[in-house]
Amino acid sequence: MTAHTIVFLDRDTIAPQINLRHPAFDHQWVEHDRTSVDQVIERLAGATVCINNKVPLRREILEQLPNLELIAMAATGTDCIDKEYCAEAGITLSNIRGYADHTVPEHTFALILAFARQILAYRQDVIDGKWIKADQFCFFDHTIWELHGKRLGIIGKGSLGTGVAALAKAFGMKPMFAAHKGSTGMGAPYTPWDDVLETADVLTLHCPLTPATKGLLGWTEFQAMKKRPLIVNTARGGLINDDDLVRALDENLIRGAAIDVSMPEPPTMDHPMMRIADRPNVIFTPHVAWASDEAMQALADQLIDNIENFVRGEPSNVVTHQ
Repeated sequence: MTAHTIVFLDRDTIAPQINLRHPAFDHQWVEHDRTSVDQVIERLAGATVCINNKVPLRREILEQLPNLELIAMAATGTDCIDKEYCAEAGITLSNIRGYADHTVPEHTFALILAFARQILAYRQDVIDGKWIKADQFCFFDHTIWELHGKRLGIIGKGSLGTGVAALAKAFGMKPMFAAHKGSTGMGAPYTPWDDVLETADVLTLHCPLTPATKGLLGWTEFQAMKKRPLIVNTARGGLINDDDLVRALDENLIRGAAIDVSMPEPPTMDHPMMRIADRPNVIFTPHVAWASDEAMQALADQLIDNIENFVRGEPSNVVTHQ
């Protein structure tokens, strides 16, 4: 068997405490903390296996890498990969699945609960001395609302959306899986797209970023949200038009925004979300919903499993061009 050269382009996207074992076959392992687009061709020259998380690999780059056989994604999302070219060139693309089934739903509900219970606002009040100065045992500066009985709109019915729905039921919420935008033929268990927008108290996104879902929520959608929902996004930044989100907050069309992702990542200082990150009805976290130690270790183990399975001739978690 010919020895494989494996190059990890962005090892820093997995926390240093996570054990990343090396594959159990003859290989050369090359690891880079991070890689810019203009460094890719040089670093992957001669590589047969590329491990990648967020580095864009487009046609103009991939066509200069004739030895490349496998792109092993250290993530579920593959929007940074030219899947059409991979299919043309016979490059196998694999991804990670099922590793975040607990951590992302938990982070989603941490964001929802932080808003519903006004955790951040009341914590800051205590730090600022307001409780010490209060003339009774508590005070009511921030409205608290219960989750029980509220309608939770879920966009995406994969393992993450399903996990969020399970937690919602535990809190007594009424989860609704949104039918695809513009679709009229999806029956149970889906709720029509327009009905979800109109009736949700909380709307959370758990779908992939594709050409069809880019800008899924924009000004038209925000105007249709009759119950002023809390918007939660722990999926991908490009799913929401950020300028329209800010406008919806400004015009009181939505209750708040709890966002864990952006486009690009990291955001620039003039990014719309950075401009409003300190508002009391905004929580902006740095794409960490997936990043529990348990989930990252499961990701790392599955990543190497995918590489070993490919070399064995039994590729797993193969992503096809659609």
